[in-house]
Amino acid sequence: MTPVGGELRSARLRLRPWTTCRGDLSRLADLYGREEVTRWLGGTPSVPPVELVARWRAVAEAEDPFGVWALEVAGSRTVAGTVLLKPLPDGVGEVEVGWHLHPDSWGRGYATEAARTVITRGFAAGLPEVYAVVRPGNTASVAVCTRLGMELLGRMRHWYDVELDAFRLMAPGVVE
Repeated sequence: MTPVGGELRSARLRLRPWTTCRGDLSRLADLYGREEVTRWLGGTPSVPPVELVARWRAVAEAEDPFGVWALEVAGSRTVAGTVLLKPLPDGVGEVEVGWHLHPDSWGRGYATEAARTVITRGFAAGLPEVYAVVRPGNTASVAVCTRLGMELLGRMRHWYDVELDAFRLMAPGVVE
């Protein structure tokens, strides 16, 4: 992981802030307009892409190491999706890692690689643990959690007022 301004890099990915350029807004509209993506998110976003970018910028400006990044395949301008590291709503300091990939980028390991990159950033900044929440039946995201070494905590309704499978990964050296 190499920080470059607001960017992070991994072996195959460049994680950068989303922008309001036409290409980013078009890709956001396409990504979050697809039922095969939004069924796992609880529906389409309630705001247009330009407002999503503004909200995500606010997350990144709130406190390091939080952010919501466009997941770009290195050496190309292809945005594969979104990866995030942000506080969980209605929590007591819990931090969520999440990923939303375009179907044309599924099955390539990008979600795991991007999530590992932002988790590493979070642990380096002092986070003791990170959580992921997954809608029941989303076997692809469960597989990402497993590859990341996350522990299944069970089904919870705590943060999003809907039953989700909760996973947790402790920082190296942190004991419960």
